[in-house]
Amino acid sequence: MRGIISAEEAVNMIPDGARIAVGGFLGFGCSEEILKAIRQRYDDAGHPKDLTLVKGVSIGDKGERGVNRLAAEGLLKCVICSHFGLEPEIAKMAADNKFFLYMLPLGTITDWLRAVASHSPGLMTYVGLGTFVDPRIEGAKGNELTKEKGGDIVKLMEVNGKECLYYDTAPLDVCVIRGTYADEDGNISLSKEAIHGDQFEIAAAAYNSGGTVIVQVEKIVKRGSLDPRDVKIHGFMVDYVVVAKPENHPQTFTSDVYRPELTGDIKVPLESVEKMPLQERKICGRRAALELKRNTLVNLGIGMPDAVASVAAEEGISSEFTLSIESGVLGGVPLGGLALGGSVNPEAFYKMSDILNLYDGGGLDMAVLGLAEIDEMGNLNVSKFHGKVMGPGGFIDITQQTPFVIFTGTFTAGKSDIRVENGKLNIVRDGSVLKFKKQVEQITFSGPMSRKRGQKVMVITERAVFLLTEQGLMLTEYAPGVDVEKDILGKMEFRPLISEGLKEMDSALFMEHPLGKDFFFQEEGKE
Repeated sequence: MRGIISAEEAVNMIPDGARIAVGGFLGFGCSEEILKAIRQRYDDAGHPKDLTLVKGVSIGDKGERGVNRLAAEGLLKCVICSHFGLEPEIAKMAADNKFFLYMLPLGTITDWLRAVASHSPGLMTYVGLGTFVDPRIEGAKGNELTKEKGGDIVKLMEVNGKECLYYDTAPLDVCVIRGTYADEDGNISLSKEAIHGDQFEIAAAAYNSGGTVIVQVEKIVKRGSLDPRDVKIHGFMVDYVVVAKPENHPQTFTSDVYRPELTGDIKVPLESVEKMPLQERKICGRRAALELKRNTLVNLGIGMPDAVASVAAEEGISSEFTLSIESGVLGGVPLGGLALGGSVNPEAFYKMSDILNLYDGGGLDMAVLGLAEIDEMGNLNVSKFHGKVMGPGGFIDITQQTPFVIFTGTFTAGKSDIRVENGKLNIVRDGSVLKFKKQVEQITFSGPMSRKRGQKVMVITERAVFLLTEQGLMLTEYAPGVDVEKDILGKMEFRPLISEGLKEMDSALFMEHPLGKDFFFQEEGKE
């Protein structure tokens, strides 16, 4: 380690035109002190400018904190990432063609960092075939500027008779990551971090590129005092350490205090997890939880899918299977919203790249992910709406090789008044935005390729359940109290197949009282 310096001194070392990688995962692991200093220096001096920013998912709070601080015209020349749903000003700049934009699957980004670190000539992967990442479709180009003037970042190749995607590697000039403590030699501990994400991959890529590794920490501790099991980045890889002010180093943007139940320092009773009210979210969570099997590995996505974790905790079935998140956290009760990525009472911490490799190779048994737009052939869009790109995050990695995928969300979007009363669904006022489209705006999940892979695909909403068949989407269940023709078929841009065994959803899903373990594993009991 060269030294302990201020954030202002650190950002003075970032040259114009640098390729810079930044670590973090939604509301966790943000190097807020340094990001603030980058923006302040740019506002004061116009430097650094024309940066190429490489990052994984969104890093922020939907407000000014996090990477959203870099939303200044001229500061960024190009962004390569998987998601910026929590960075509204960055997203707006992308839509306004203020910088070049490439949107890649999260696992592709972490694997690319590993390829850079190992000085590989490039990265080959199957992930993204048949989606907007495929060069035959959009080539991962996220806005019109990139489509018109940006170079190609991904190529289609054939290896051993199989198609794959190829990305060239490029060196990193600077990286900005964060840990909990640094000792006097620059060894970095992640002991109070709720996620052990992509810090190592970013640091290794920058270090082996001859770039500058900058790490934000909470505190400097005495040489040799760190538990070596907590040291995830050794001091030889670290150039500079910045000690942050407490307000710029929260464990998560959802809380100002340290939550030890997210790191394994303590275990809390799951009864303390807040129960959801009986609304659409809980209905979807309950119905999806009915598909869970014992002794399986399950991924839960952002948004509606995290209701599955809450239902599992409420019903006392969380220990029957292992819930996981692409952040690398396994077990416990995954959190939702800005806190997605962390888990109450976690059982294990993988690095993000490791768990994404597991997902890419088919290691998941089941995944429950969000529903935004779907068409009659089962193509799904969660990454681009009305020309505004959000990005796929880990969605493509999670869905491509998992044998059983559930997409869940409300049947329509927009303002609505939907009530659960006396075991029935009462649609007083429906949302005005249709989700079941004739054609999706962008392909984040390919229905035809899914069928070729032999995946089971189910769509669960508060009022209807569908299966993806060889012929297309098929309606299999409807909620008690709804009119199938008016409330389901009348709110779709296409007419789905109708199952010969079309049935009403179990009315117990619409009751206030807990359902009990036997209810969720009743099919296994029959077996």
